[in-house]
Amino acid sequence: MPVRHLRRNGASMCKIARPVQPRDPNSPDATAAMNERLHNINVLSSEILPTPEEIKRSLPLPAASEEFVYRSRSALQRILDREDPRVFVVMGPCSIHDTAAAREYAMRLRGLAERVEGTMQLLMRVYFEKPRTTVGWKGLINDPDMDDSFHIEKGICQARELLLFLAAQGVPAATEALDPIMPQYLSELVSWTAIGARTTESQTHREMASGLSTPVGFKNGTDGSLAVAVNALQSARHPHHFLGITQQGQSAVFRTRGNRYGHIVLRGGGGRSNYDSVNIALCERELEKAGLPANIVVDCSHGNSAKDPGLQPLVAENLVNQILEGNTSIVGLMLESNLHWGSQPIPANRSELQYGVSVTDACIDWETTEGLLQSLDARLRLAPRFARGTAAA
Repeated sequence: MPVRHLRRNGASMCKIARPVQPRDPNSPDATAAMNERLHNINVLSSEILPTPEEIKRSLPLPAASEEFVYRSRSALQRILDREDPRVFVVMGPCSIHDTAAAREYAMRLRGLAERVEGTMQLLMRVYFEKPRTTVGWKGLINDPDMDDSFHIEKGICQARELLLFLAAQGVPAATEALDPIMPQYLSELVSWTAIGARTTESQTHREMASGLSTPVGFKNGTDGSLAVAVNALQSARHPHHFLGITQQGQSAVFRTRGNRYGHIVLRGGGGRSNYDSVNIALCERELEKAGLPANIVVDCSHGNSAKDPGLQPLVAENLVNQILEGNTSIVGLMLESNLHWGSQPIPANRSELQYGVSVTDACIDWETTEGLLQSLDARLRLAPRFARGTAAA
């Protein structure tokens, strides 16, 4: 199949030639002659996408980057296995909409990661898909031009190009798995995966998580309850059989062995936070009752900060206080952080977008992020868990 590369605003984008196949309900051909009273009543058209194999052939993963992703995943596994006393920090924009700003953020993160590597492993949050409570912009993959044009092939290519850049620069990537097909296009470039609060209860996502090759964090429910996340962790640790697509784009039944590196992510909810020592102890108890490892990651945003970015540093400081007091279950935290503070609506004129400012949840800026993590690093060095030194990364 012919593949050509386009350039837009200086960025390379793969373009795989595919015939667009709109569905015309008035067409006289044999396919459209199927019983129109029953078939695809609410479907206007369909378009064939390149297969994962074709995208990867156009945007391949170099051997050095493959080795980097493998080492990043292994480092996370050591943290979750308590072989490394460090905490991991998933930090970055609420969502990626501007890959140029994302690359600048990544380069800043790389420099900071080197300075705090004794106590923390930093990963960049690169969320390309956004679940919506009702409607709205669904993320870079679904709508890269932010104008309801839904050029999904372009979005997949842009997402993969950014992930390749991060791996080449030595920046581990963390993302949310939303569409169950998308891991076939991108997953070998990802070091940590989240299952969001809206999808933790989904059987499809629990099955998918059981087969993912990364550690997976399940967020507690939007109402703040732990039960759905605990149930999800138990489910994802077991083998499953489910439908998916292969690298060649064929439907197939996948059989998984289960993912033992699942863990809970506390994000608050229902108008309440759940990061304090009492809620951490309650979560530890629920995990123990379920026979699960006491591995807890805390999202400093969302319900834990009442969606006020200015409260995120206070949440992070509280978590470090708990670690200094001897807590061993807190293994990671999440921050919504961008180059600049706050958020912005998506303007009708895209040229009016402010560079480095979120278009979804409000974020703390880079200066706040950098100062916070350097402060956390200095304090974590005094924690009991570091008494024997940090395991080799």
